[in-house]
Amino acid sequence: MVTRRWHGTSTRGSAARIITGIGALFAIIEVVYILLIVLGANATNALYQFIRSLAEPLALFFPGLFPIANPTLAVVVNYGLAAVFWLVVAGFIARLVR
Repeated sequence: MVTRRWHGTSTRGSAARIITGIGALFAIIEVVYILLIVLGANATNALYQFIRSLAEPLALFFPGLFPIANPTLAVVVNYGLAAVFWLVVAGFIARLVR
């Protein structure tokens, strides 16, 4: 029996894995920023500033979406929602590509 393989199938699978990886990377950046805030990292540290410069634009419209009085809890909720958003959107796009 001869098995035929579509040339586009492996390419679409690779593209889907790349999309999923990018979404996971964006979510990891958000989670690292959350951890830096929760653990009380030094805001003048270069690593903190770098992660913040990545996390804030990736959070899109989520910061300030819910008015929460506790600033630490606000970061956890808002940036956590952004992390979940990136995982869901990347998964959805990856399924469309496959």
